[in-house]
Amino acid sequence: MFTLMDSRPNRTCAGASRREFLRAGALGLGGLAGLTGLDGVLPGMPAMSSAQAAALSKAVTGKSVVFLFLNGGPPHIEFFDPKMTAPSEIRSITGEIKTHQPGVTFGSTFPKLAKLADQFTIVRSYQSKNGGHTYNKVMTGGGNEMDAAGSAIYSRVVGINNRETGLPTNCVIKPEAVKPGLKLNSNFETSALPSMTQPGKLGPTYGAFDPSSGGQLKENMELRIEAKRLADRKGLLQRLDKMRRKIDASGVIDSANSYQQQAFEVISKGVAEAFDLSKEDPKTVAMYDTQPLFDMKALTRWHDMKRASNLLGLQMLMARRMVERGCGFVTVSDCGWDYHANNNSPKNMAGIHPMGGQVDHAVSAFITDIRQRGLEDRVLLVVTGEMGRTPRINKNGGRDHYGDLTSLLLFGGGLKMGQVVGQSDHQAARPATRPYDPSHLMATIMHTLFDPGEVRLLPDVPNDVKSFITDGKPIAEVM
Repeated sequence: MFTLMDSRPNRTCAGASRREFLRAGALGLGGLAGLTGLDGVLPGMPAMSSAQAAALSKAVTGKSVVFLFLNGGPPHIEFFDPKMTAPSEIRSITGEIKTHQPGVTFGSTFPKLAKLADQFTIVRSYQSKNGGHTYNKVMTGGGNEMDAAGSAIYSRVVGINNRETGLPTNCVIKPEAVKPGLKLNSNFETSALPSMTQPGKLGPTYGAFDPSSGGQLKENMELRIEAKRLADRKGLLQRLDKMRRKIDASGVIDSANSYQQQAFEVISKGVAEAFDLSKEDPKTVAMYDTQPLFDMKALTRWHDMKRASNLLGLQMLMARRMVERGCGFVTVSDCGWDYHANNNSPKNMAGIHPMGGQVDHAVSAFITDIRQRGLEDRVLLVVTGEMGRTPRINKNGGRDHYGDLTSLLLFGGGLKMGQVVGQSDHQAARPATRPYDPSHLMATIMHTLFDPGEVRLLPDVPNDVKSFITDGKPIAEVM
């Protein structure tokens, strides 16, 4: 465990003893497996025998997942199933746009994704089976004995930190992570956000690290700085830089062995830089940036959209930086998708135009970037919400909660792309073909991240964790 001392006691980074630093920087031959600190071995990152390490290396595929969760329930008809042959009270209010897949159309707020439709897969027979804002129903695969999200289960198997880079293996990215000082208002979604990555009975050690608040990194890596500084990502980066300068001046690092020096570089530089978008090529930042698309204040004045932001593009860019650096499961949160049109959100679902356009821009940028980097077989992108929206438009021009059909987009991960899986009925009310639900989605994710046969052989992994990974049935058409 790495320790950056709090400035309140009579100890500072410059004043830490050589023993303290060496314990914080100690590395064994297993990479970060032996990283320890003042409070003992890092939880979730125990020292491994060579046999255990070999077994784990066979069980993991080396792939990562970016899960874009559209909080509130995006309307599946306005997304990827516009049903323009249905009556006016059902069909997409945004019309439709042709895609690069013959005969397939999307809602017209997705022109960029329409041009890339041969590069990803849409599942039109997916249903969350959830008619409310219960995010954990999706992320736990419909529920499991551990009451744990798939991201937490992943972290339980591989450890809470990547053994090569030190980056947390389970992270969640909210808008605040990319814009220090951002103060979004809260609504009912705020209290539900933790359920997207809930560790359940696995314990808080396996909860997601939130770079906008410090989250589990404060406990698991013991970056001990003042709470107000830890809550400020920019302040965290500045403090790490200051610590590096002081330790360089002290000469302590010069007397450390190569593994100790590597540990210091991993934690003080590598981890911090993963969250620092200023290190990115400005052209790439511009390609992702969704801030010019709309005025965030125009949406956050509505109660159901108080946490809506125009920062999704930069959140997706941060997600890409994190998976490149060893984070295996990144959850990206985009709020404001509750579309009743009952004065808590705009009449006639007017918010679909700016927010749908933002998803179109951000997701297409991510897909393009991942392909340009040759990572499409190594990174799986999932885009969905906790539910869909009623086929019939309500009296206010909105759509209400609906669990029988839900939007689902899959890209990459070495899966079969360029197809539409399943169909809905003539009113986009229910699956007309084989239905899929969160259990199938989470099984698809787990079978992307792990080799189920090798997982069964892992020592020191609870049977219920193994069963969650190995026993699920993935979406057959993409495997």
